[in-house]
Amino acid sequence: MSKLALGAALVAVLAINTAGAQIKSATVTGGQVEGVSADGVAAYKGIPFAAAPIGDLRWKGPQPVVAWEGTRKADTYGPSCMQDPNFAKIFAAPPAISEDCLYLNVWTPARSATERLPVMVWIYGGGFVGGMTSVPAYDGTHLAQKGVILVSVAYRLGVFGFLAHPGLSHETGKASGNYGLLDQIASLKWVKANIAAFGGDPSRVTIFGESAGGLSVSMLAASPRARGLFHGVISESGGSFGPPRYGNEGGETVPPLKVAETSGKAFLDKLGAHDIKAARALPAEVIQKALGPGLQGGFWPVFDGEVLPDDQYKLYSAGRFNDTNVLIGTNSDEGSLFVTQTVSPAAFEQQVREGYGARAEVILAASPHATAAEATRAAANLARDSTFAWHTWAWALLQSEKGKGKAYLYYFDHRTARTPNGSGHGSEIGYVFRNLGGPGSGPAGIQGPPTAEDEAISALLSGYWVNFAKTGNPNGAGLPQWPAFSASDQQVLFADRHPGARAVPNMTQLKALDEYYAWRRAQH
Repeated sequence: MSKLALGAALVAVLAINTAGAQIKSATVTGGQVEGVSADGVAAYKGIPFAAAPIGDLRWKGPQPVVAWEGTRKADTYGPSCMQDPNFAKIFAAPPAISEDCLYLNVWTPARSATERLPVMVWIYGGGFVGGMTSVPAYDGTHLAQKGVILVSVAYRLGVFGFLAHPGLSHETGKASGNYGLLDQIASLKWVKANIAAFGGDPSRVTIFGESAGGLSVSMLAASPRARGLFHGVISESGGSFGPPRYGNEGGETVPPLKVAETSGKAFLDKLGAHDIKAARALPAEVIQKALGPGLQGGFWPVFDGEVLPDDQYKLYSAGRFNDTNVLIGTNSDEGSLFVTQTVSPAAFEQQVREGYGARAEVILAASPHATAAEATRAAANLARDSTFAWHTWAWALLQSEKGKGKAYLYYFDHRTARTPNGSGHGSEIGYVFRNLGGPGSGPAGIQGPPTAEDEAISALLSGYWVNFAKTGNPNGAGLPQWPAFSASDQQVLFADRHPGARAVPNMTQLKALDEYYAWRRAQH
């Protein structure tokens, strides 16, 4: 046998031995599951973590999983939660959509249940109206190969996940509206109870998500219902530190319960469902159609006094939050996703004055907008900062001042010939998961073969993320030093062609927004 043939045979034998060493089956809440091993990782897809929220369980908190007989093949993703079917097309995900959607997936490199590897739990984004675990960019194989267990979890969306209504609040005797967040909490309870069977350490769980997933992570970090369920937080373009939204206030998204109940009642009345029993009898497709396409619908998490007790800025200021190390940040050009047409100076001024009230002039002074080009850029930057950047900056300040856990702040600014203005919304995901160049990375993701620079950025981000999951600190061998953030030393890690720690970018705009949010908060 030639040396080449002998080498190939040895590689084949090693591959077989590695695959054979993975955890092929596990006993979890509900029964036995069997996964599929490849490339040194065992993947388990479509494990139920709660009962199907259908029929009388629609708009109720997640209920205990229904047990099954025998061994359940965990080789196929569960259907996506109810949403516009176009989201699956955008993200190259399977088309199956159903109310029966509370499933999770596990990728584990462990060879035995005794390894106690750190765990990373991924929460997808999509504006709380779209998203699914089956997006190819979220495949956990490559992260798991770096020595962590990756879990991705589903949660209810849109009106199914976030309908507040007086009738629903009456049912509980307390509140309604945060079913999607309760799903996330139920999945974390499942992880705590079951991840050891896959070689995971339930005392080393890091939650991470992007956009609405990052917002979810932020909310879980402030929710008493999630206390003790995770030990580290990573939020990509997410954070929810604004005051309650009563109307069209700029940069605010979370309504108080009474406002959300009024909106929810109006929605069901429009469908002719004047009580909850009638609403639960409606086909899911009829309700979904009434929401409209894309990001429409207006359903969002709620300050319900239970899952989300209050404005997170106030909670953190009072020391009422789940104190862990946090790794959080934003992308340099993610506001451009929300500003797709040219904006005139007059239109920009009108937008700011309508949304920012008595502090509009402060915002305008911090946003050069004399020409259409400047106004368009200012509108995109304001979308970036009011939706993402101010919230993560405020979060880092509050965590570093009020908590024992450290805060690590980043700024993703990977520029290419296709993205000369910076990194778009969601464009970091493929780099973090090390899934480059494939389908499903979203409209801002890589298209075509990754370059050497792409690979280097991916090694950088995934290295930091995994180190953080393992130790609570992103730093490690071969990576530029990333200092912890503090009010007196506001350093941010720039992830770009020359990565390293620098001053927080766009500080003039962040301080203008800080003044605005302080004013809004004083009104309530």
